[in-house]
Amino acid sequence: MARRRQIYEGKAKILYEGPEPGTLIQYFKDDATAFNAQKKGTINGKGVLNNRISEHIFTLLGNIGVPTHFIRRLNMREQLIRQVEIVPIEVIVRNVAAGSLSKRLGIEEGTQLPRTILEYCYKDDALGDPMISDEHIAAFGWASQEEMHDIADLAIRVNDFLSGLFAGIGIRLVDFKLEFGRIWDNDYGRIILADEISPDGCRLWDMQTNEKLDKDRFRRDLGGEVEAYQEVARRLGLLPEGGETAVLDMAEHREKRGK
Repeated sequence: MARRRQIYEGKAKILYEGPEPGTLIQYFKDDATAFNAQKKGTINGKGVLNNRISEHIFTLLGNIGVPTHFIRRLNMREQLIRQVEIVPIEVIVRNVAAGSLSKRLGIEEGTQLPRTILEYCYKDDALGDPMISDEHIAAFGWASQEEMHDIADLAIRVNDFLSGLFAGIGIRLVDFKLEFGRIWDNDYGRIILADEISPDGCRLWDMQTNEKLDKDRFRRDLGGEVEAYQEVARRLGLLPEGGETAVLDMAEHREKRGK
């Protein structure tokens, strides 16, 4: 597919103008960042794996009636998506204490939470994506009360589904980040799931060993990042016949040929 006009570039993805009105092409990069982009690096092949994992998860969610921006995967690094108006709120879904929650509240990492917790952050890299409350969201008009009800309901629904999906392949879904967008129909905005769901935005631990299979390996200088992402893809049944490196070798070959 011919490359079109670039619309936006983030830390992990680039958005291009889509082939039809109301669509975009989402390109997955190998760039890795942590701590609000204070730490930067590259995980070779990450974009290929995240594209495939996110496609798989969004397809499954669509099959159970969760509305998403995903249309179809185009190639190794790109997918066609609906253009949405992004709600400037990151939703953090927490099942197990880890990361900033453990630091803020002094709860030992790995502690099962008594109930799933939803946290909200304002999407602004310059401010470090600060945590916000429902009161902030209402006061500044970032989302209506009805939209927040829809967002919370969808977040819990996605969590229930993904917790079961990952448990079935021996992975504990510790926490994860979601983003949502509005699509407009006759001046009525409807909330749908956007962005991606991949090891970049999820904490995924092996149920038997607690080995981290996500971007924490990069954040904490544990090494083995690409192997961890590959293991998630392997357990989901997404790697092609030919072993763990086949998908990355294919991607590298296509990029050298310029697609």
